[in-house]
Amino acid sequence: MSKPAHVPAILQEPRRHRYLKLIALFKIGKGVLLLVLGVSLLFLNARTRWMDAISDWTADEILLEHSKAVAYLLHKLQAVLAGGTLRATGLLALFYAAVLFTEGIGVYMEQRWAELLMIFATAGLIPIEIRHLWHRPGLVSALILLVNCFIVWFLYRVLKRDKAKAHVAQPRELVETV
Repeated sequence: MSKPAHVPAILQEPRRHRYLKLIALFKIGKGVLLLVLGVSLLFLNARTRWMDAISDWTADEILLEHSKAVAYLLHKLQAVLAGGTLRATGLLALFYAAVLFTEGIGVYMEQRWAELLMIFATAGLIPIEIRHLWHRPGLVSALILLVNCFIVWFLYRVLKRDKAKAHVAQPRELVETV
């Protein structure tokens, strides 16, 4: 018989559930922040001074001056929505808030599909975070990148372990029925 592989303490049953709940609450918290941001961006158009400041900050944060491709895509998106960049950013924030709420609630309820969704959604943002850290190094950017890398690694290991456990449990059930 083969010796079972060592399972890190973080992946053992009681700790794994705690980390899954913590990750889910983190994603739900990010969703709440994005919901507040999206709603405020959609209803701030009466405050022109605030809108100018937020627009400048947004252009600075997404590194608009460093990427012609991002500038092109934002201009195309602005033309399609005909509501301005700020309105488009607000709608995008609301959409991503919905994704974060879906991920967070699904992972909190320990649904496999939500864990897969969270892996793909979080891993898809890591290259953008690396690019942002490259152009604007900072402690907060590095911390966000590390947290997201941990989330992807942890959920990958949880899914891989659960799949292996289900694969091993299936033949036993067949033997018992025969």
